[in-house]
Amino acid sequence: MTHILTSPDGTPASRFAFGTMQFGGRADAAQSAEIFAACRTAGITHFDTAWVYTQGHSEEILGRLIKGERDQLIIASKVGYTGGAGAQNMQAQFDTSRARLQLDCIDILYLHRFDAQTDLRETLGWFAARKEAGDIRYIGLSNFAAWQVMKAQMLGAELGFSTDILQPMYSLVKRQAEVEILPMCTDQNIAIAPYSPLGGGLLTGKYTTGGTGRLSEDARYNSRYGQAWMHETASELSALADSLGVSPATLAVAWAAAHPAAPMPITSGRSAEQIAPSLAALDFQMDAALYDQIEALSPRPAPATDRLEEQELGA
Repeated sequence: MTHILTSPDGTPASRFAFGTMQFGGRADAAQSAEIFAACRTAGITHFDTAWVYTQGHSEEILGRLIKGERDQLIIASKVGYTGGAGAQNMQAQFDTSRARLQLDCIDILYLHRFDAQTDLRETLGWFAARKEAGDIRYIGLSNFAAWQVMKAQMLGAELGFSTDILQPMYSLVKRQAEVEILPMCTDQNIAIAPYSPLGGGLLTGKYTTGGTGRLSEDARYNSRYGQAWMHETASELSALADSLGVSPATLAVAWAAAHPAAPMPITSGRSAEQIAPSLAALDFQMDAALYDQIEALSPRPAPATDRLEEQELGA
C-alpha cells in the first residue's frame, strides 16, 4: 500500500486525518485555530481540505495555521467538484488552492469526483504532469466507484503512474466500500482515507437524545442518513458505548480504522470540544471481539457477485 509520508523528513502520516470542511463555515477562524491545535496535540499530521469548501475560507484558514510546521504535515486538497475535470478547469482551481494555502506544492491532490463528460486521459494526463513537475506529491481520487478507479489505473499505467490514495465514504451505516473499494485498494496498493466515519454526526448519539445538527438542518444529509435502520444502529452503538464507558463517536471512528485494509479515517467537527471523542479513538484499543460486536449492529452489504450463501458460510 502507498505510504503517505511528510516531506522532507519522511515521517509517516498520522493514523487519522482531519477534514477542515467546517473551517470558515460552522467554525470561525478562532475556533478553527483551537481545532487545529487540538489535532496537533493529538498527533494529527494529515489535514484535508478542498477548493470548494466554504467558498475558499477553509483553504485560507488552513494555510495560515500550518505556517511554521509545514514540513511536518501532509496537506491534501481537491479540485474538479464543479466545472468538470478538464485540464483548464483543474489548473485554475489548483492555482487558486495553492494561493489560498500559500503553498507551491500540495502533498495530496484529489479529483473530487468522477466526471463522465471529460476524457479520463485528459484528466489523468494533467495529474501526471503536476506530479512530474513537483506541484503535487500524491495523486488521489475521491467518490469514485471501483470500476472508475480501475479504469484510472489502466490508463495511468499507459502514462507511467498509478493512483496513490482514495477517499471513499465509509462508516458503520455506510458500508458499501467493503464490497469492492476496500479490497481493491488493498490489491492495488492504494492508501485509503475514508470520510464521514461518524455518518454525518449520526453515530455520535446526539440525535438519539433530540440533538440537532446537519442531519436535521441539511436536506442532503437527512436523505443520506434518513433510513430507520441507520438510526436504530446509532441507538444500539450508543447503548454499547455507555456500557463500555466511552463515547459512541470514539467507537465509530475506532471501528472504521480497524478494518483490515488499514484506512485512515478523516474526522471532522466544528469545535475542539466536539472533536475530542473522535481524537480519543487514536488511543482506543479495538480488539477482534468488539470489532465483530460493532459490525453486527448494521447490515453487511451484499457481495459484488450477490452469492449471499457464500458470504454467510464465510467463503
